[in-house]
Amino acid sequence: MSEHLIDGDGDGEPSGYAAEVGARLRTVRRQKRLSLQAVEAASAHEFKASVLGAYERGERAISVPRLQRLARLYEVPVDQLLPENLGQGTAAPARGAAGSAARGSDKVRIDLTKLKDTTGPEAAALQRFLATIQVERQDFNGQVLTVRGDDMRVIGATLGLGQVEMIERLDDLGLLYRP
Repeated sequence: MSEHLIDGDGDGEPSGYAAEVGARLRTVRRQKRLSLQAVEAASAHEFKASVLGAYERGERAISVPRLQRLARLYEVPVDQLLPENLGQGTAAPARGAAGSAARGSDKVRIDLTKLKDTTGPEAAALQRFLATIQVERQDFNGQVLTVRGDDMRVIGATLGLGQVEMIERLDDLGLLYRP
């Protein structure tokens, strides 16, 4: 067996770093709205639910290649599965919470599932911009992303459109989220 029980100081307790990595793994999995069993099925049983649970509890170490494969499965950059403080013995701070309170009333909800199926230079530019927002916010649910009016102004400027025209273009492309 290439992965062993993490033993922080020889007393059988998980190390702080393994617990921090596990907490990040659990947070991202839950943001993706995946159960342990769903990850097992989606990975063709590469990630057994029991082993993934042990990773999340900090009881087992995950190798770098497996962490990379799990990041691909979750469709997130691999560094987003690691704690911010890189094992300095304290819990990682909550990510993305500070900026979420300062939102204007002109929010736009974008359907990320439809965006994945959209092609062309506009869609590619939009995908890159929204991926950056997701990383900054630590928001990997992958279904809907709410962006502020200022973000729409920047996206529009990138494509040579004003804010209102950009929202209209998103509507034309069928990318506005309508519950």
